[in-house]
Amino acid sequence: MSDLSYPIGKFDFDATVSAAAVPQLIDEIAAAPHKLRAAVTGLSEAQLDTPYRPDGWTVRQVVHHVPDSHLNAYTRFKLGLTESEPTIRPYFEDRWARLADVRLTPIDTSLALLDSLHERWVLLLRSLSASDLERTIQHPEYGHFDLKKLIGLYAWHGQHHTAHVTSLRQRMGWK
Repeated sequence: MSDLSYPIGKFDFDATVSAAAVPQLIDEIAAAPHKLRAAVTGLSEAQLDTPYRPDGWTVRQVVHHVPDSHLNAYTRFKLGLTESEPTIRPYFEDRWARLADVRLTPIDTSLALLDSLHERWVLLLRSLSASDLERTIQHPEYGHFDLKKLIGLYAWHGQHHTAHVTSLRQRMGWK
């Protein structure tokens, strides 16, 4: 795909995520830390500070963003499982990506965080019952989501950001 912002395409918020698709989507979430780590293995500091597209985030910002986002997702699942249709709080991910911890923290710290987070998150996701998957959250901008759709969104999210790195590596000829 030639869209540098969405190398795997945009997430389809209108599509239905079936219960039958959930195990495969959870497997994608489980694989995300390994795939992201593989995508950045061997990159130099200069390469980590290269934007994946003009006016886009650097590879470093992408690596730190994924656990930031997935921590929020994990919390959203917990809220969705323990409250009745909770309204979740959006955040300014672009502002988070410019904070000092993104510049100063080695990417290995965020990759380790992602490993640990996904270990717990996947255990939670694999424990969900059919009725749990139907529970909903309310996003102030995007409306109601059931937890199946949220699983689909975050399976896509990990692939989306990994593709930012892998497509940049390919375009730049980085081995």
